Amino acid sequence: MSSLAERLRRSFAIHADADSEPFVHYRDLVDDIANLKIAAVLVPIIDAPEPRVLLTVRRDNLRSHAGQVAFPGGRIDPEDNGPVEGALREAWEEIGLPIDRVDIIGMTRAYATGSGYLITPVVGVIPEGLELVPHEAEVARVFEVPLDHLVAENNHLRRTAVYNDIERHYFEIDWPHEYIWGVTAGLIVNLAPRLREAIRSAA
Repeated sequence: MSSLAERLRRSFAIHADADSEPFVHYRDLVDDIANLKIAAVLVPIIDAPEPRVLLTVRRDNLRSHAGQVAFPGGRIDPEDNGPVEGALREAWEEIGLPIDRVDIIGMTRAYATGSGYLITPVVGVIPEGLELVPHEAEVARVFEVPLDHLVAENNHLRRTAVYNDIERHYFEIDWPHEYIWGVTAGLIVNLAPRLREAIRSAA
């Protein structure tokens, strides 16, 4: 049987054409993509008999996305050589994830947010059992969700809220232990087709 990383790489190759243009959820909130702050997140998939995805909960006192579930990541520094290096650096700083333990699969479609970021998801496979140390000032805790649960369409719940007197639609992931919604849920929904392909090819 092929490894999880091999299956993911095959799936990414099949879906490569989906990454050509940034995803903009709300056009009226994003005036010009060129003016957005460039960021990257690492989507760490744990290589296990039943693969899991690692997520964080941000501290309540942070200036942006306080208290929300997020992938490790943040703004890309000028010293970073692109999204992959930026995502790996942020993951090391935020949760102590060793850079040399991440098998990078690839980057996927950038995601423009109403909060002013253009986020590139970087998918990587990590081994099971790593000892992670959340950054005390940034990360409240880390947790894991089974990959097949995250990508199941039945768990992608469409929600509605009113923002500045305008009705907005967003995704929430059905997970009883943590509230996964907004940008993080949107990133997962965008990634789901290729991740489902990798799961199916293991059957």
